[in-house]
Amino acid sequence: MLRPVLDPSPAEWIASRLGGAFGAACRTVPRGYPAYARICHPAERDRGGWASWSDAATETGRRAHGGMQWHAVVGSPDPVNLTGSLWRGTPPDRGNLPAHTLTALLAVLGDHTSTSDTWFCLWEGYGWAGSTLSREHLDAPRLRHPGRDYVMFGGPLTAATELGWRPRPSWFEAQSPNLFWPDDRAWCVATEIDFDTTLVAGEEALIEALVKTPSLEAWRIEPDTSLAADADLINGVGVTVSAVPAPPCPGRTRRGP
Repeated sequence: MLRPVLDPSPAEWIASRLGGAFGAACRTVPRGYPAYARICHPAERDRGGWASWSDAATETGRRAHGGMQWHAVVGSPDPVNLTGSLWRGTPPDRGNLPAHTLTALLAVLGDHTSTSDTWFCLWEGYGWAGSTLSREHLDAPRLRHPGRDYVMFGGPLTAATELGWRPRPSWFEAQSPNLFWPDDRAWCVATEIDFDTTLVAGEEALIEALVKTPSLEAWRIEPDTSLAADADLINGVGVTVSAVPAPPCPGRTRRGP
């Protein structure tokens, strides 16, 4: 069962371990772990079903690699609105790991920690949070990272699937945690709200297991691997800034950069 955490001090170890050049993985997930992986969020096909970035790269004549960017894989110079994209389906979700992918990730993570006690952080800017969280929780001190403030929860690892909101009583819209780690800090997982990627820091054995899990598209990366829009030098296309922003995610209100 997920429970509100009103004291953010269990997360204070993270901030001092974040940093690096713009776009670096370790601006989102902490430094100091032996190994790192990037999990690419799957995309939906226009005819139904999920596709990996590797699938998309094959179909568009691009090359899949650990530093790829979705817009470059689908042949668009526009990282926001994907103008001219060769992909006819839905692009990977930003800031949210689909439920089936999150479940697969949790199964691997659970084998690489000595405790089931887990800390979860949720970005405070989701529009639905105000109507879902208790007043006490909303008024509690925040975990503050550069440009991002979070509310915290605790619970067993499996409680990661309980975050989300109900637009209607029969409809649950899941939201994966933006940051979570076990009490023994054996690993740390981060899903930055603007990334279509989830980052994992942990022991070599964990990262190797993630890379070998068929239901995940995980790539080994370095702490300073760039996830910036212009970082895909292999599938490189000139990045342009569109005058029209992408439509906001349902239930999401932006606060901060």
